[in-house]
Amino acid sequence: MRDGYDTAPVNPLPWSVWALALPVVALEAVFSLGQSGLAGGPQAVGWRLDALQRFSFSPDILRAMLDRSLFPPEHLARFVTYPFVHGSITHALMVLVFLLALGKMVGEVLRPIAVIVIFFGAALTGALVYTAVPGLSQPLYGGYPAVYGLVGGFTWILWARLGAENANRARAFTLIGFLLGIQLIFGVLFGGSWDWVAEVSGFVAGFALSFLLAPGGWQQVLARMRRR
Repeated sequence: MRDGYDTAPVNPLPWSVWALALPVVALEAVFSLGQSGLAGGPQAVGWRLDALQRFSFSPDILRAMLDRSLFPPEHLARFVTYPFVHGSITHALMVLVFLLALGKMVGEVLRPIAVIVIFFGAALTGALVYTAVPGLSQPLYGGYPAVYGLVGGFTWILWARLGAENANRARAFTLIGFLLGIQLIFGVLFGGSWDWVAEVSGFVAGFALSFLLAPGGWQQVLARMRRR
């Protein structure tokens, strides 16, 4: 076979991206079957709401656990389940777009396991910071805080490359600036939630974790500090 003809037409996704995307796809398929009446009977119409109640992250529940020093596993699990349940299929599709595109790039440059560490690290950080804001009681659900962590990882990759080229590293933050600008516009026009607190926190977590997850990343940071 001639050179180039045995190459896959589409670059395969890292296994970690599939591991994170498939649960979202499976849940949306189940919800769609229930909503259309093809599975589950009449009660299936409420499957999405039931899933949100069971798997979303509640800041009030975490505050109560901290007050009582009791940490039931089913509530601790919400830290890692809330990124997989979404308010609508549109919500889920938008998260999947970010996950597939950014997860592929982060996984190829850093390594596949880094995608999972950043995803859940950002989700955990976002939930904790969200809880730390007084007065917030709305449940947190959906993968945006987690995929904003991948935005942070992608930003770190650009930041590192621009630094290696002695270019302006501020250009690496164009994507997060654009996303926050869009959120601000939608918030002004249609009213917004405080989910952006978790999303920005997820971005910061993803950017910070990339220093540790990049091959030789921490050693590069130490070497740069010594040169200064």
